[in-house]
Amino acid sequence: MSTLPIIVRKVWQFNLVSEFHLIHQCLPRFPFASMDTEFPGTVYQPVGVPAHLRSSLSPAAFYAVMKQNVDALKLIQFGLTLSDTHGNLPTFGTEFQYIWEFNFREFDCDVDLQIPESISLLKSQGIDFVKNKHIGIDSRHFAFMFRVSGLGPSSHYGRVMWVTFHGSYDFGYLIKILTGRELPDNVYEFRMLVRFFFGPMVYDLKNMVRFFGLHGGLERVAKSLNLDRVAGKSHQAGSDSLLIMQVFWALRKGCWNGKMMMEKFNQKLYGLTTCY
Repeated sequence: MSTLPIIVRKVWQFNLVSEFHLIHQCLPRFPFASMDTEFPGTVYQPVGVPAHLRSSLSPAAFYAVMKQNVDALKLIQFGLTLSDTHGNLPTFGTEFQYIWEFNFREFDCDVDLQIPESISLLKSQGIDFVKNKHIGIDSRHFAFMFRVSGLGPSSHYGRVMWVTFHGSYDFGYLIKILTGRELPDNVYEFRMLVRFFFGPMVYDLKNMVRFFGLHGGLERVAKSLNLDRVAGKSHQAGSDSLLIMQVFWALRKGCWNGKMMMEKFNQKLYGLTTCY
């Protein structure tokens, strides 16, 4: 894994096409993709279920709450990290490595549904909602570019391996954008859309880390693995996507049980599937 410094490439409407062209060029050599999203919080919770029992919801119940939130809220950021088979990131012939952070324009923090504490946290971490509103990405344009970039169901279908951490909502917001409509009514149809848009190799580290004796959120797991955040801040989608990739390679290098482990957790999104 390279020790070159890492720069977060900020993507707006004006440079969306050029950045997706770079991504398209990368994919043959960098087929591992980790992602994270930022959104305005989780407004709706399961009725009558205490907080400490929400992790035990059935996939159908979890999905119903997720759909209610994703349908009602708007995406703020999407972070993307691409890696080769050794954990190296794209350099484009420079002395730096690069990851991406896409900023969307649709969310208006003055009028749109939100958890105020979540918005305050994102502001404190550096997200500029005024800038997003003025020069952020039109989600319809993003959907088109994603489809043709090779990340989606196009030329590299079947080659890109997607890695997330607690990724159900991440896929939910992206599928809402990519389809231009509300999420489907049931979890089975949603999982089919995940496979259609993101291919046959999708992993959620949240489901996987407990089999390595690790627990908690992304920051806690990274700390347990002695991993430091090397670019950006927490609750910034680009930086979080990079930390997810760091965790992925640390697990794979340290104690990964090869093909059997990969098969066991493929397409097992946290909350939406039963994982034994």
